This record gives sequence, C-alpha cells and structure tokens, in this order.
Amino acid sequence: MAVVPYKDQNDDKKSQVATMFNNIAGKYDFLNHFLSAGIDIIWRKKAVSLLAPEKPKYVLDIATGTADFAIETLRLNPDKIVGVDISEGMLAVGREKLAKKGLTNKIELKYGDSENLPFEDNTFDAITVAFGVRNFENLKKGLSEMNRVLKPGGTAVVLEFSKPRSFPMKQLYQFYFKNILPVVGKIVSKDNAAYTYLPESVQAFPDGKDFISIFEEVGFKNTKWHSLTFGISSIYTGKK
Repeated sequence: MAVVPYKDQNDDKKSQVATMFNNIAGKYDFLNHFLSAGIDIIWRKKAVSLLAPEKPKYVLDIATGTADFAIETLRLNPDKIVGVDISEGMLAVGREKLAKKGLTNKIELKYGDSENLPFEDNTFDAITVAFGVRNFENLKKGLSEMNRVLKPGGTAVVLEFSKPRSFPMKQLYQFYFKNILPVVGKIVSKDNAAYTYLPESVQAFPDGKDFISIFEEVGFKNTKWHSLTFGISSIYTGKK
C-alpha cells in the first residue's frame, strides 16, 4: 500500500501529493532550509557539480517545486531549463521567484506529470530531480519516463533522502524525523499531514542499492550512488 499524506482520504497518491504541496507552497522554501539547517543547499550544489562535465544545454527539472534546483543548475550555463511539477501552488511560488530574479528567459515552469511527461522522446541533454522521486505514485513509470525523454548519452541526476544505517546517526535521524520535524512542520505550514508524510515516505522509499537496481531496470547505465551527510541524503546518477 502506497504511503500517502492524508490517510482519511480516498484520493490516489498523486492527487494527495499535489494537494499537500499546494497547501504548504508558501512556507516550503523556509521549512526546507530551516529543517535541514541549510544542508539542502549544499546537497543541491553537489548534485549540480556532478553534471558539470556534461555541459548540458537543454535541461529538464522534474518535480521542480519552487525552482531551487533549476536555479542552481544555471551555474552550468545551459541554454534553457524546463521545470515541471504537479502542484500549481508550488509553480506559482517558483514563477514569482524567477520573475524577481529576472530568470524567466532561462527557466520555464509548467504543469507536468512526472509519469506522463509532455515531451517527445530523446529531447533533453540532462534531467534533474530533487526530493521528488519519493513522491512518484509509480516509481518505475516515472523513472522510465525520465529515460524516454533523455537523449542517448544524456545524464539523469536524482537527489533524494535516504536512511542512515550507522550508530549514532541512525538513531538521531529517526528521533528528529519522528519527533521534531513533524511538530515544527505542522506549526509553520499549518498542514497536519505534510511533515508526518515526509518521514513515512522516506522510510518506505527503496534507497541506496535498491534504487540503483530499479534505475538500471528501466534502462539507465553507468549508474552511481553518492551518499551524503552520513547517509541522510543520496545522489544517484545514470546515463541513457
């Protein structure tokens, strides 16, 4: 059974995830940086640096949210970045951010379902997704879509939470995720479920070698797994 934000509702995971992000969009950036003590910014920089040797010119950022990862990817000097997300609330915040920064000519944000991407085969030089694959309703289908729209030889970079396995980080991480993060998230976001769903979805996610196996199953090659900050997060890369 899929982990969903609102257990008292009958909507599918995709609909619930869209609703959740619409609800917390206005506080999302603040909570992201606050609850991770800013480490999420370092993780994004590391993920983007792994793409630097590829010099991609046309990049797709899936589950782009408020466009933080897309903005960070501009360091690679691509011609164009397209960001897609199923939450109109998050996209609205992202568009406002891009307008303030004068980046609307470099980054285009549009509504898009990661499991049914509105693009032709072999379109993008690189694909990025930060903290998004965990929210896919069908992980294999979403990863297969990434592979489909990526050009042959192109690279996909996935940044996602993972589960520390060594003492004492494992115990500290579990305490923080189960006892502190949900309380702070609820108070700030005003959404009772969003930051309870986060640790539950991380716990259910097939991270590490399990993710690499699925990544390869849908067609990615030369896959690599980079563990970050004692295993709290991971970067996965693969080529088509």
